[in-house]
Order: sequence, then structure tokens, then C-alpha cells
Amino acid sequence: MSSRRNFIKNLSATAMGLGAVPYAGLAKGMKAEKVKLAFIGVGLRGTNHLRNALLRDDVEVVAICDLDPKRIEIAQQMIQKEGGAKAKVFGKNEHDYRNLLELPEVEAVIIATPWLWHTRMAKDAMRAGKYTGLEVSAANTLEECWDLVNTHEATGTHMMILENVNYRRDVMAVLNMVRQNVFGELVHFRCGYQHDLRGVVLNDGKDPYGIGAEFGDKGISESVWRTKHVLYRNGDTYPTHGVGPIAAMCDINRGNRFLSLTSAASKAVGMHNYIVKVGGEDHPNAKLKFKQGDVITTTIETANGETIIVTHDCNLPRPYSLGFRVQGSNGLWEVDGNRIYVDGQSKPHHWDDASEWLKKYDHPLWKKFGEHAEGAGHGGMDFFVMNAFINSVKEKVAPPLDAYDAAAWSAITPLSERSIENNGEPQEFPDFTRGTWMNRRPYNWIKDTY
Repeated sequence: MSSRRNFIKNLSATAMGLGAVPYAGLAKGMKAEKVKLAFIGVGLRGTNHLRNALLRDDVEVVAICDLDPKRIEIAQQMIQKEGGAKAKVFGKNEHDYRNLLELPEVEAVIIATPWLWHTRMAKDAMRAGKYTGLEVSAANTLEECWDLVNTHEATGTHMMILENVNYRRDVMAVLNMVRQNVFGELVHFRCGYQHDLRGVVLNDGKDPYGIGAEFGDKGISESVWRTKHVLYRNGDTYPTHGVGPIAAMCDINRGNRFLSLTSAASKAVGMHNYIVKVGGEDHPNAKLKFKQGDVITTTIETANGETIIVTHDCNLPRPYSLGFRVQGSNGLWEVDGNRIYVDGQSKPHHWDDASEWLKKYDHPLWKKFGEHAEGAGHGGMDFFVMNAFINSVKEKVAPPLDAYDAAAWSAITPLSERSIENNGEPQEFPDFTRGTWMNRRPYNWIKDTY
């Protein structure tokens, strides 16, 4: 930890975050000595971001907001342990965050709150002129997706969706392969969020990863709010971990865009079975009828002719996987099994172990700074997503994952709900860029790194 802290303290003079210079012709503003940062939401995810921010000497945490006094206390202790002054505190009521946004010293804000608050808080933050980092998913409805885009355009304030999987080491190595045409012309992708969350959305109210059949007021952490989305909504409610990296590979909003999708939902038995297993058949929640199908399958078509299959699978027992598959005219990579096939280089009709390929095409950012990201959370991904956000704030430039990305990726949720409700009827994606996707140049995720 100390070596990573020392490294980060020497990092502020170097704009090396992913997408730090997303457009070569874009003028930069003055670099700030320290980014004065505020946090809205310091639960488990918020304090993870806070920990990484506190390791930087180009960041000063000046304000925090949360409704839970215990989380405020934890955050203040973290700040003081790293030698910082006590942050200003907000959390008297659900809208006290707006008073935080009025602080003139706050330059940027990170929002890590329950989903239903994401868009409204991001809108308020952009209107207040605060560079906004927004946790996933960014929006719940098509109206909210448009709200993010319209507010960004109206205010000129930038927003970054904090999709950390875009910075995963193997994902970035495969992105490097895509950019170097290893797989040939891109044709098809698979991805998703396949994660047994039964113990997260249902627990005993004591441990956020504990055993139990409670949620809402009787739950803790995500079970207080996330479970209701499973109970009342039938669609892919968490698409960005999977689709974000794929969108980067096929240049969505930058020469390509999502055109339409179809979605289907399986029956819903997983949550009921889990409640019976841990709480018994007579538990009151065993009578609930959960609306979300246990496996949601969405197929997306793009303007450039690729197809993307996105899977949401969180209510059944299973190992974790994002299910990545990247396939082109010259070969493919699959994350499950860690395997790859490249025509003319692999033994015909036989998989190669992908390890050597991932090592060969390891992204320059990970090659140079990977050891310093250890311990940052999620295998080091959180180091890079925080670094990209802070450097974008300092450079006063558009972030690598912007409001248009947040809108397009998040739109999968309401569109999948609508498709399922209408027996798989195709749903068209709005063009959130209003046609500019045809002219926005793709990020050079190699060159623009430095």
C-alpha cells in the first residue's frame, strides 16, 4: 500500500489516465494544484472510491454526503487517517446533497448512491458546474438517459460514467488486439453480468454479504434498495459491466452506434427458492412473486453490422463471469476458459490458452503502472478509473466514458423491459448523439493514454 501511495503522489504531474487527451485538437485548461473533490454516497462503493482518492496528493476531499451517520463516521476516519482535514458533512435529508453542490470550492463530485438517485443527482451536479463522476448504472429510464445528455449539452459540464470493467487488464489487452486487427473485421460479441447476488439482495440485515431472507428496512447495504428492482422490474437492470468494454471495442458513439435490441426473460424461481432455503417456507417473503426473470438475454444490432448478446444472470447459483466473447473474421477470444483462436496462428480447429496472447498484447498502461494498482479494488481496475476521472478534471477535457456512453449503455435497461413486455418485440435505440456519432473520432486507447 505504501509503495502505491508513494507512486500516486508522484503521479499528479503526468496526465497519463485513459483518455486524458480524448481529442487531440481540444484545448486544455489550466491544471489545478489539487482537485477539490466531494462524495455523494459513502457506502461500500463510495468508500472504495474515497480510499483511492485519498492516496493521491492531487486530490483534496472537502465534502461528503450520506444519510447514514455511521458511513459518515467511517469516511471521516478514513480522511483523517490519511492526514486530511475533516470534510464538510451533508445528510440531514434526501436533498441535502444540493447544499453540498452549492459549495464554491467543490470542483468535482463522485456519486455512488442507490440507482434511482443517480440521474437526478448527476443533473444537479452538472447544473452546479461540478465535473461529475457517476456510478453504474447511470439511468433507469429513457427519459433519464436523455436528461444526462441534455444537461451535459446545456451546461457544458462533463460527466464520466465510472465503468471500471473498461479498465480490466484482460479486457484492455483484448482491446489492444482489436485495435491491432488480430481478430480481423469485428462481427459478433457476447458479454453480460453473471453473478450470484442472492446473498447481496437478500440477507440478515447484519452483513451485506450474509445469509438471510430480508430486504428493504430489514436489510443492509444493497438489500435495502436493490432487491426492489428484482421484485418489480423484468429486464436487464445492470448492463454496463458487460456492454461497456464491448462498446469501446466497436466504437459505439464514435463511428458506430446501437440500432436496436430484442430481449427475452426466463421464468423467475431463483429468489423464491433462496428465501425458502435460508428462511423457510413460512417466511413472509416466500409469498412474494419476483418479476425479474432469472436469466435475461438481449441481442443488440449495431450500425456497422455487429451483433452483441448481453446476459443478465444474478438470481441463480453460479460462479462469477462477465461472459466476454470477441469474434471477428480472423478469430475470437472467450474469457470463460481463457481461450483464443487466431486463424493461421492457432492449430486448426483447436483453442489456444489465451495467457501468452494477453501477455503479448498487455495494454501499455497496465504494463507501466499495473503493479501500483494492486490493492486498489476489483483487481486494480478502480485505480485506473479514478485516475482517468481525476486527470480529466485537471485537464478540463471530456472524459473517455462520457454522457453519451452513459445514456446508450443505460438505455439497455428500459428497452429490454419494453421488449420483454411485448413478447420480444424489437426496440430502437435513440441516437443520443443526434447524428454526431458519424463524425466523432474513436478514442485511440493506446496513444491517448499518455
